[in-house]
Amino acid sequence: MKRTFKLALALSVAGCAFAGQVSPDFRVTNPATKVDVVVQFSGTPTAALFGLLGGNGATTKKQFSKIPKVQIITVPAGKVNVIAQLPGVKRISPDRVVKRHLDLTAGTVGSNIANQYGWTGQDIGVAVIDSGIDVNNADLKTTSGASRVVYSEDFTGQNTTADLYGHGTHVAGIVGGNGANSGGRYTGIAPGAKLINLRVLDETGSGSDSWVIAAINRAIELKFTYNIRIINLSLGRPIYESFLLDPLCQAVEAAHQAGIVVVVAAGNEGRDNTYNAMGYGTVGAPGNDPFVITVGSMKSEGTANKSDDMIASYSAKGPTVVDHFVKPDMVAPGNIIASLRVAGSTLDATNSGNRVDPTLYGGAANSTPMYFTMNGTSMATPVVAGAAALLIQQNPAITADQVKGRLMQTASKSFPTSSVAVDPTTLVSYPAYYDAFTVGAGYLDIMAALNNTTLSPGSVPSLVAVFDASSGTVSLVSPSQVAWGEQVAWGEQVAWGEQVAWGEQVAWGEQVAWGEQVAWGESAIFGATTVINGTNVAVLNASVPVAQSTTAGFRAVWNSTSSFATGLTSATSIIGKGEK
Repeated sequence: MKRTFKLALALSVAGCAFAGQVSPDFRVTNPATKVDVVVQFSGTPTAALFGLLGGNGATTKKQFSKIPKVQIITVPAGKVNVIAQLPGVKRISPDRVVKRHLDLTAGTVGSNIANQYGWTGQDIGVAVIDSGIDVNNADLKTTSGASRVVYSEDFTGQNTTADLYGHGTHVAGIVGGNGANSGGRYTGIAPGAKLINLRVLDETGSGSDSWVIAAINRAIELKFTYNIRIINLSLGRPIYESFLLDPLCQAVEAAHQAGIVVVVAAGNEGRDNTYNAMGYGTVGAPGNDPFVITVGSMKSEGTANKSDDMIASYSAKGPTVVDHFVKPDMVAPGNIIASLRVAGSTLDATNSGNRVDPTLYGGAANSTPMYFTMNGTSMATPVVAGAAALLIQQNPAITADQVKGRLMQTASKSFPTSSVAVDPTTLVSYPAYYDAFTVGAGYLDIMAALNNTTLSPGSVPSLVAVFDASSGTVSLVSPSQVAWGEQVAWGEQVAWGEQVAWGEQVAWGEQVAWGEQVAWGESAIFGATTVINGTNVAVLNASVPVAQSTTAGFRAVWNSTSSFATGLTSATSIIGKGEK
């Protein structure tokens, strides 16, 4: 069953959002029908607990060696509420559906210069968890002709690792294409990287929680075999609960704890104005996890110069619903990105106008197009994944947290105060404000990251936005100051410093500007004094509904959880001609 994510006011859903140990989006139609559910345990399950599960008609479908507290179980639907009450069972949720959520790109973020200095991501393993990869594409081979796709596995049950949808190969090309089919014009960010092909999306671009969790588990298992240091997740689904209870978040955190940088697409719901929130509060899961790098999408405007770039109107905005993390963590180019085409794939067959004219890269006019354009945070995510590979090649000892901190700290903070995007088909205008919930810590700058030597001393979880109803103010604070309970151990050091505040507690509805309380050593991740360029630059103003406490948009973001109409895991890309 597909579910569509919508923000909902606390008055309508708060009473059921966390009732019991069964996720409220689980629905029973026929109690006798067997269903697959994701079960989270409070500890590693014992033989006695398995006996109790079996006594209620449950059988284990999938176990994960590196994520032992999460399992996929088949059980009669009518027994789900019964087994949820068994000692040791923490939470049960549906096996939700997930979906798929470069010449200018390389120049904009600086990877072309980095490549010239020898930083190519050589031998760094990047696990692309997506719709498959075309292992025979010349752009993904070494100079000797060997494929750099060193491992492939299917988790969909279709017994093929081929890219039937056409999304995963495009993503892989952005990470590590070498431009062999274009004379070097369409080169990825890390053209020396090894690619691990873990297929979780079918020919329609859809998958499930269990497939994604299984793929993440495999990436952890293969970490030392293929030097897997990065996982790219250009997919996602709606948020249904706190990150503490979301099985996808538990999986990405297991990868993070194993020392793998996890890069996730923010999602493409930035135009959603259902509750007059102007796209705020639309970041999906697992991009809502504080330990991953969540990426939004910028438009490079047809040039390699950052100065004219603008945020893509579809790029999802924070804060995350339920937990209110400041997301995305950063932004990168993701609009009208040319990368590898998979001839005959679903996307190619249904969007022939997105094929790149071969004459643009020196090919004959009548030759077969080798490249294809797509838009979305799906495309921005592998740009950051590739950047992470360059940093790790430069300093193999760098940790996942230090990669996140370095990329955010050195990201460009120079943006306009606001901009307007126009949909070329509908001519609808979408205003955008360049606040922390839209652009995070800034715009990826690879050379700045490579030239910086700062290493964060501890973990680098995303900040939390805390709304004070009594004063009408919002502060951005370190998660170490937020009481999450015993499930989360932030460690003794959190790289953000003690507190990051919005100015001097400026009330919503007025202009809110970054003050001087941002501290992360001597240099703040969000900039020494401001998140945007200059000083006293407003990040939200009275025209933004999310900043006005009397509006539905404000209530939807700050007082809401997710509703459970319909949602799936999918690739986070958009077919079309982009924006004006």
